Formats: sequence, C-alpha cells, structure tokens
Amino acid sequence: MKTDNLKFSKTTIKRASLIAFIITLIGFFFLVKNHLIISNNPIAITIQVCAVGIMIWARITFGMRSFHASANSTKGELVTSGPYRFLRHPIYASIIYFFLACIIAFPTLETIIGVFVIIASTYARMVFEEISLKETYKEYELYSQKAKRIIPFLF
Repeated sequence: MKTDNLKFSKTTIKRASLIAFIITLIGFFFLVKNHLIISNNPIAITIQVCAVGIMIWARITFGMRSFHASANSTKGELVTSGPYRFLRHPIYASIIYFFLACIIAFPTLETIIGVFVIIASTYARMVFEEISLKETYKEYELYSQKAKRIIPFLF
C-alpha cells in the first residue's frame, strides 16, 4: 500500500493505530483462548523463537522509544541500524512471523481467522506509522526504498 498521497492529522493517525492495536489484541486473545499459539511442532517453534529473537534485537536497537501503543514518531534520530537495516518495522514483522507459525502448528480455520486479524491490524499499524515517520524524518523516504516492511530484500 502506497502512503505517499495519504494525509491525516497526527491525532487521527494515533487513534487509528490505537484501534488497530486493540484489534491485534482481540486476535491474540482469541488465539490464546483457543490454545492456538504454543505447540510442539518443531517448525513452528523455530519460527517463533526466531521471531522473538528479532523482536528482542529490534527493541534493544531502538531502545525505550519502541514502547508505545499507537503510531508515534518518537524524538531522536531515525534508527537504521541493527535489524532496521533490513526491515523498516522489525517489531511488527516479528509479530507477523510469530503468528504465521501458529497456522503451521494449528492449520484450522479458526487459527487462520485469528492470524488474519492480527496480520491485517499489524499491517495497518505499519502504514499509519509510516505516514507519521515521513512527516517527522525527511530521510525516511530514501530509507524506505532500501529497507523493506516485512520480508528483507523482498517486501
């Protein structure tokens, strides 16, 4: 989704992002309630462990500024080191990777629905955050051409 022509107020972006965060939580709690997250499937476990590793690496690289519920361009420099060299949103990407593994572990319609809700709302958060980042950091446009959103070097 191109974000070039989208113009929203910062308040609208934050509210929309917060709503997407709440929807993500609903998807998460749905999967937890139905015991569709943690399995003994070695492929799913490997993907989930790697996803957690990416998230930890991203959080350490970004620092305390990475803890917010809504799209928020934080104070400080644009972070382009660590996993941010390859992904614009490694924290969101790791969430997507983690929950896609749930489909491998539990290939049911309810898992697919729960994971779809999480991925769609997480992707929406990425888009809202990018709108904010483009307004805050003039170098973000060039950076976004080098680093991909979800899959390094591809997408």
